[in-house]
Amino acid sequence: MSMSSNRSVDYFDVQFRHQVDTGDLQLNPFEEAALPHLRGRLLDFGCGMGNLAVAAAKRGCSVVALDASNAAISHLQNRAKRESLDIDAMQADLRSFEVSEDFDTIVSIGLLMFFDRPTAYRSLATLQARVRVGGTAVVNVMIEGSTYMAMFEPEAHCLFPPRALEERFADWKILYSALSEFPAPDNSVKSFATVIAQKKVAQ
Repeated sequence: MSMSSNRSVDYFDVQFRHQVDTGDLQLNPFEEAALPHLRGRLLDFGCGMGNLAVAAAKRGCSVVALDASNAAISHLQNRAKRESLDIDAMQADLRSFEVSEDFDTIVSIGLLMFFDRPTAYRSLATLQARVRVGGTAVVNVMIEGSTYMAMFEPEAHCLFPPRALEERFADWKILYSALSEFPAPDNSVKSFATVIAQKKVAQ
């Protein structure tokens, strides 16, 4: 699939190639928090290097992993083949990708803020709809208060209000919710919201 030019995709393509070259395959803190909640058929929507997808597959999950970065997906495809992991890794423009399957677990870490606001909220609603009843969603986004903006298209990104993500899961059983902040280049900061929630059984 051909990818349209996008600053954030290009930015992370460079980052991912560097990670491949240096062998930097560690889980980030958000992925570490997700680990205990991964099960069954799993969608990693914006998988990046696929470190969490690999961890999920090694725990017995059947994984669909999607990302716009050619460098990341090529790396993950090769790793899944080399290690005989149940991972279907595909390059896709996730701004317009249609999720056509239901999953036991859906993970989207560090992705939705790269979409314009309507697309970000529409994608979140679609992911929520595709979680099976009793299944789990793991979502992490950058929020207002972040001052490191070098990754973003100036006209097409979405910094969520700090509690917006939690509010979107008001009808779910929230298993984990956190706001966190990390230092970034040039004395800037990255602020995040993370929610892990279980879709309630219909009453």
